[in-house]
Amino acid sequence: MMQAESILFLITLALYAIVMALFFLFIAVKKQAIATLATRLGLIALTVHTAAIVLRGVAMGRLPMANQYEFATAFAWALCLVSLIFIHKFRFPVLGAFASPVTLLLGLYAGLQKLNELKIIAAGGADSIRNLMPALRSSWLGIHVTTVIIAYGAFGVSFVLSIMFLLRDRMKEGGFWDLHIPKKEKLDVISYRSVSLGMMFLTVTINIGAIWAENAWGSYWSWDPKETWALVTWMIYLVYLHLRIRKGWNGKTAAIVGVIGFLCVLFTYIGVNTLLPGLHSYK
Repeated sequence: MMQAESILFLITLALYAIVMALFFLFIAVKKQAIATLATRLGLIALTVHTAAIVLRGVAMGRLPMANQYEFATAFAWALCLVSLIFIHKFRFPVLGAFASPVTLLLGLYAGLQKLNELKIIAAGGADSIRNLMPALRSSWLGIHVTTVIIAYGAFGVSFVLSIMFLLRDRMKEGGFWDLHIPKKEKLDVISYRSVSLGMMFLTVTINIGAIWAENAWGSYWSWDPKETWALVTWMIYLVYLHLRIRKGWNGKTAAIVGVIGFLCVLFTYIGVNTLLPGLHSYK
């Protein structure tokens, strides 16, 4: 079953690469049919990815949300899901050309973690991967990790939209990009909605994490590096939302904060685990 999961994961990576190539081809030849094909193939890739994650859970006999590989693949899955939802909702296929490379990069990062895992299994350490460490043996695990991957997926889409906003002024009036990318005002609104979605789920994540931490470690908050950087990320996006709602703050500055916020998300996930080991450092 583990072998089947690995095969489905490799198929997923191949599909994500093809989806990205098709979106780039859409930009090159400017044919709407190619964008439609890319979006439909993206949905197929998401379905295969979902099957791989479910099979992983069955093979492990637990929720597949407990180590670097499992979270990385779930992160890529969430970004693909949220980007497809936004493409459909706002009739915005060019978003796929910006979101698909980020999704693929996250998938490739998951692939690197998968290779490390296979080395551990080959060395006879399969039980260390299959069995959860005591702190993770909780019913809170599924809710906590599910909410954070949705939050990260939404922030990823906001990051992509912010990049598009910052590049929008360089697009020639009446050209392909001008016709297929919404005006800056609409990009700003869509990015705001994405940040709002991410903040809702990140707030739930932090609160659930605090309750779980008290049960597992006897303290709601211990200033662990992951907790600290999750709070920093939350505060960056809180400032974004507060100034936007109370002061009407939008435009270029808001887009820059959207980029900074997602870079903080990436550091919270990858950088903290690599550079600042703590209670949340699960390999």
